[in-house]
Amino acid sequence: MKKINVATIFSGIGAPEWALKRLNLQHKILLACDNGEIDISSFVSDEEKDRALRYKNFYSAKKYVDHLYKKYSRKTNYVKKTYLSNYPDFCEKNYFQDVTLLNGTPFYGKIDLLVGGSPCQSFSTVGYQNGLSDVRGNLFFEYVRIAKQIQPKVFVYENVSGIRSRKNKDNWEKMKKKIQLDGYQIKEFILNSKDFGIPQVRNRVFIVGFKNTTIDLNNFEPKKRKPYGFLKDFLLTSTEDGGFSYDKKTGDLLFSRVPGKIDSKYILSEAVKKYVTTPGTKNWKTNISYDREIARTLLSTMGNHHRAGVDNYVTDVGSLRALSERECLRLMGFTDDFKIVVSKAQMYKQVGNSMVVDVVMALIEAILKTGIFNS
Repeated sequence: MKKINVATIFSGIGAPEWALKRLNLQHKILLACDNGEIDISSFVSDEEKDRALRYKNFYSAKKYVDHLYKKYSRKTNYVKKTYLSNYPDFCEKNYFQDVTLLNGTPFYGKIDLLVGGSPCQSFSTVGYQNGLSDVRGNLFFEYVRIAKQIQPKVFVYENVSGIRSRKNKDNWEKMKKKIQLDGYQIKEFILNSKDFGIPQVRNRVFIVGFKNTTIDLNNFEPKKRKPYGFLKDFLLTSTEDGGFSYDKKTGDLLFSRVPGKIDSKYILSEAVKKYVTTPGTKNWKTNISYDREIARTLLSTMGNHHRAGVDNYVTDVGSLRALSERECLRLMGFTDDFKIVVSKAQMYKQVGNSMVVDVVMALIEAILKTGIFNS
């Protein structure tokens, strides 16, 4: 099979890229795009936006958009920092900072696989579910625009399962119509990471589109796998840092089973412990539990120490503690060779916004079986 040309938008920390790495598939990342939650849209004029989108040359457009980010923001794109530190074969010149200013036409016909999931906060049941009326929800249309311009052989779109909730029903119908691109056939899944070896409850909607209407998708289904273990098996106290790796032939996770240590900074103070183990307030309550066999969904806000009916906590030597960044990465399928180069708060946020690597691996393996990349 030839090398797979890949593009990701809303790239985050690169779950599709890490999935391809674990599967040991020959690939080249031609485009990654993420603004690291730095929003300059209220500062960029219509003229500046039009200019960015008119560029026919990708690198000229990138140079101009990087200039706009320096002009309107002094913030650091920590997502970009994490991404570039972990994919050394990827050229920084192919990293674009803003999907709303990205013209995908320079990549027309060059991309085999396009993957992305627009921000989920406006659809999540944890939030207000403002849907497409939320600025972040509207970024879905940017994904569709880029997919139309690029025309990849296969596209994968991901978002929270709350996108299909009763409250979001009308939005979901609009989105399905929009993403049904001409010349593509699509298939929709709701996939839970706990069904793909990872002990975390994380339901996500995936839409896969094929630019080939002759492929029979009746049997197209990502293959589930038995669990690698429970939450406790993914902890540093069960497998030391550096002991969580993968089989270079199969991509399966490997555990050294050599116990490691946990830094005391993750142990909760008495005040925080009292807060997180309290069910709630008069108007809002949750079922408190910790030391769970299957982790709750890792949230981008888990660094705020939500109550133990929302976030994950475990006991070590009689003390209640939060999960470390490394343990959270493991629960998303990122092995210990993934470099942590940002603060604890930033890493928690980036992990909580990511896809689960093992779910993406199962999708890619199912896509490969169709033979669409062979042509």
